[in-house]
Amino acid sequence: MTVLSVSRRTASRRGVARTVRALGVVSASAALTVGLAGSAAACSIDEFSAEAKCVGGKGVITVTDVDPAGVPATVTVFLENNGADEKKVGEQVVKGSREGVTITFEEEWRPNAEYRVHVKAKPYVDEDIEPNLTTPATACGEEEEPPAPSEPASTPSDSASAPPEDEDEPGTPAPSESGPEATAPADTSDNAPSPAVGKSNLAETGADSNTGLIAGIAVALVAVGGGAIFFGMRRRGANSDS
Repeated sequence: MTVLSVSRRTASRRGVARTVRALGVVSASAALTVGLAGSAAACSIDEFSAEAKCVGGKGVITVTDVDPAGVPATVTVFLENNGADEKKVGEQVVKGSREGVTITFEEEWRPNAEYRVHVKAKPYVDEDIEPNLTTPATACGEEEEPPAPSEPASTPSDSASAPPEDEDEPGTPAPSESGPEATAPADTSDNAPSPAVGKSNLAETGADSNTGLIAGIAVALVAVGGGAIFFGMRRRGANSDS
């Protein structure tokens, strides 16, 4: 009975130990999986992007980090030449966010130039943004220069209507400032209507104001003369009858 109980106790202890070992393996696997997932979610090179553009007529290179975990990352920009680093443009630290955080490098880039952008965020990222950044084909400032205004062409009507300045045309007499000889008298012999007979002299001498009086006296004289002739003829006829 004693041996049997000891065997049973030993078997149960072994079973418990195996269960504990299994739980440990499962827990370690789960922790490793969660750790890897956390590392992948914490920071990734895919969360970084670079762009070359113009701001205020000057060239800049911008790098945007959309890492929601906000892991600090060091961004370094290099100008490339035939596959090698020609110069280091600059280096900045960025902490990303879900909305995105952008840093700016001032660089008077040339058209179609190539830049390498390296990102280092320990212990997650230590690599370049692929592919390398290529600048636009047009340099900054070329598109913003306004075209020179063109002078309007002169039209024949403008040149013909503008009088000459300080130049006397040949054959044209210069007008005098004052005097009766400045303007030629108008010739009215052909166009003006002829005055009525018997009125032109009166109008020229100013005697038109006495015309009524003269006409009245003439009519009175004619009447008196006619009466005298009538009475004279009548008297002659009476004398001849007697």
